[in-house]
This record gives sequence, structure tokens and C-alpha cells, in this order.
Amino acid sequence: MKSKYNNKKTIVNGIKFDSKKEAARYSHLELMQRSGVISGLALQPRFEICPQHKWNGKTQRKKSYVADFRYIKDGVETVEDVKGMRTAVYILKRSLFLTQYPQYKFIET
Repeated sequence: MKSKYNNKKTIVNGIKFDSKKEAARYSHLELMQRSGVISGLALQPRFEICPQHKWNGKTQRKKSYVADFRYIKDGVETVEDVKGMRTAVYILKRSLFLTQYPQYKFIET
């Protein structure tokens, strides 16, 4: 079945990525980590952007933004998202993330 945004799932080092672009970026970041340019590379870091709450007597689940990568470069914690298509939901979650987590440098590739 063809994907909604024409991306191809790709496996690198036994890790499944949603697109070739994300897999290629991971390979590049891995190389940067091995050479000491970055450290602490983490995949799919999750950030809470709306806590669990009640509305009309019903519990609403917390909402999270899941980035593609998090790492430290030059002493700065960096969050990176690899994007081919910027959906309305992504733009909203990115805005909430940027507002609530100003301590991170954010990169969109």
C-alpha cells in the first residue's frame, strides 16, 4: 500500500524509520556522534505539550510532541525534526513545543 505522503519506510542498523530522508539524517548524526561532534543522540524523544485534564466530566489524555532526534552539540541541547510535509497538526504541535521548551535549540530539516 502506498503511503499518504509518498515516503518509504527504511531500515538502518535495525531501526525502522518513516522515510528515507529521516534514515539518511540518522546515518549522518550517527557519524557525527562517532566523530565527537555531537553526543547523547536519542531517537523519538517525547515531550508533553498538554497534560491530562478533565473536560465535561471526561478525562482527556495528555498530548505529546514526538521529535525525530535529540542530541547535544557545542553544549546546547538540540531537538531536530525531519520533515517532508508540514501538516497543520505538526505546525500546532511545533508551536506548543517551542513555547513550552525554550531551553532547546530546535532544527527542522
